[in-house]
Amino acid sequence: MIKTPQNMKDYTDQIRATLKEKFLQTTLNNFATSYKASRAKAFSGMDLEALREEIACAKDAALPRLEELLEEFTRHAEADGVKVHFAKTAQEANAIIAAIAKENNVKTIVKSKSMTAEETFLNDHLEKQGLKVTETDLGEWIIQLRHEGPSHMVMPAIHLSRYQVGDLFTGVSGEEQDPENIDKLVKVARKQLRPRFIEADMGISGANFAMADSGAIGIVTNEGNARLTTTLPRVHVTLAGVDKLIPDIKTALTALKGLTRNATGQGITSYVTWIKGQPPCGASEKEVQTRHIVFLDNGRLALAKDPVFSEVLRCIRCGACANVCPIYRILGGHTYGHVYIGAIGLILTFFYHGRDNARAIVKNCLNCQSCKVVCPAKIDLPYLIKKVYREVMDEDGKRPLRNRLLARVMGNRKLFHTLLKNAWMAQAPIADGPKIRHLPTIFGRKHDFRTIPVLAKHPLRDQWSSFKPVVRNPKLKVALFAGCAQDFIYPQQAKDAVTLLASYGVDVDLPMDQTCCGLPLLMMAENETAKEVAEQNLKALDTDRYDYILTLCASCGSHIKENYPKLLQKENAVPEGVKKLEEKIIDFSSFMVNVLKVTADDFRVSGKKVAYHAPCHLCRGLDVVEEPRELMRVAGLDYVPAADEDVCCGFSGSYSVDFPEVSEQLLRRKVANMEATGADIVVTDCPGCVMQISGGMDKHASRMRVCHMAEILREMRKKE
Repeated sequence: MIKTPQNMKDYTDQIRATLKEKFLQTTLNNFATSYKASRAKAFSGMDLEALREEIACAKDAALPRLEELLEEFTRHAEADGVKVHFAKTAQEANAIIAAIAKENNVKTIVKSKSMTAEETFLNDHLEKQGLKVTETDLGEWIIQLRHEGPSHMVMPAIHLSRYQVGDLFTGVSGEEQDPENIDKLVKVARKQLRPRFIEADMGISGANFAMADSGAIGIVTNEGNARLTTTLPRVHVTLAGVDKLIPDIKTALTALKGLTRNATGQGITSYVTWIKGQPPCGASEKEVQTRHIVFLDNGRLALAKDPVFSEVLRCIRCGACANVCPIYRILGGHTYGHVYIGAIGLILTFFYHGRDNARAIVKNCLNCQSCKVVCPAKIDLPYLIKKVYREVMDEDGKRPLRNRLLARVMGNRKLFHTLLKNAWMAQAPIADGPKIRHLPTIFGRKHDFRTIPVLAKHPLRDQWSSFKPVVRNPKLKVALFAGCAQDFIYPQQAKDAVTLLASYGVDVDLPMDQTCCGLPLLMMAENETAKEVAEQNLKALDTDRYDYILTLCASCGSHIKENYPKLLQKENAVPEGVKKLEEKIIDFSSFMVNVLKVTADDFRVSGKKVAYHAPCHLCRGLDVVEEPRELMRVAGLDYVPAADEDVCCGFSGSYSVDFPEVSEQLLRRKVANMEATGADIVVTDCPGCVMQISGGMDKHASRMRVCHMAEILREMRKKE
């Protein structure tokens, strides 16, 4: 049985232990890099967004009809001689399968890979009944021999080295195995497993699809073991969640286009198997196979009716949310999941295995949006993870003190801003010029992996009246949403942007009633206060007065554009004022390129070599990818691409406080990748990323300067 830490102290201890496994990090990092290229190639020439929309719509159409589809599937399957069962719980599903084994005098069982069987801990149950169960997927067999759970939904043994497998197979075969000879290791597995197929009384498989109009199932694999499992034994049992029910094969083929490409970067997997009725079987006295299909509920039917969480049942189990997750690249599935791995696992654990198993792991999300944009079914995974976090807190019946204090302070703009202003004086004993010399001792040494900037003596709002440039006959009227960072930490970034925009005839206002965008509140599941803050900003940013609402913070822009419509909707409709704000909010790079259409004539050529860090909420939250690079080119900068420049830097607000060890690892990689470019400057579009990366550069005594896009453009602008 899988054991998952149920409190933050134990979980933190597990994380620290995992971080010592350098092979794991190297392997997963290499895989993530190669996966990205393979996936892009696999989807080349396809309208990926149209496909994602089609899969999402098809699943959404099926979910309200699951009980109806189950009845239809049962009618067709049983007409073909297949017995269909319905299990309300995991325990009931296990009991049904054990009873089938007893009824058919089964002694030995071969299993094809099945995440649903992992969910119910089926092997443990059957082995307690005295049955011999053998996993036949190579990866699943390996982890079965090691008494482990899968570390990935598609590649369960990805965490192991060939040397570990070689040692394992030496013990299994009784012969010394050469870990460098992969072909021979595979032959060892084949030699050990083939007799099990021949001897088996029962085969157990999962199902990727269960088609209601025919009573047929579809199985997608890369090994021939599934076909052997489902055809050779005299009894075949399929265990599948009711969410695998779909209307017809057309729906299955649509999902298949996304599943294989998204899971492994293949156009199609080696085996796609369709099974209907009772196939011929020489091992059976009846000359046909005895077939049973067990559909598992385990909360799925209730989940399908949930107005928020039903979306999670769109999942087609491709595992891509783990493939692209920066945290998974460092920790692997045994520390970043329970049974189900990756972002989807942080959600499903709560519903399938309870809040105790979800309590700690659900907090481990950067909100970097990588999983959301790669999901073939368009599940808003980061948003749902935070909703689960809130569900856990509600079930626990308590909110952390930090949450209560944050909600109290941030819900009151005047109090919040007063505290930030007064904090400038409080930081004096630990300040060293523009940076904090050391963090207060309550944070401990584990947070000492970067320097932290001091709060500004004079926030942007206090400088505004004396600083604001006068723009006569402006071309555009713009409101600046400064956010917390550029108002109270980096006012110069905002001043550079405003000065630059004034030179283009853009008049910029700073609405004084604006406050924090509220993203930190949502990250901590303080939804009510996040909504209150959103309402304050909606009122402060009078969209009718401005052509655009400009933000220099990608996180603020993404949160306003993506989450305000969810937070502020009324009767399932988005108010008109929220729609206007969503339409008018724009990031700095997009404004310069797409609105002002700046040209190279506006800038002096410097030839400075610059690397670029793409903020998560810019390239994924706002889907702004090309504009920053085009802007650097126009500005006469020598842009040098860096490895993983769109991978999170590890800041993510409070995440770096809660999980400093993971944040540090992400930052180390980011600094190393930037330094490897040989550039002089790192440019980015988010003050939080500036803070994290510049703090890391300081700790590494790097010569590289880190600045916001607005700062470097102001420097490059020709004087008039």
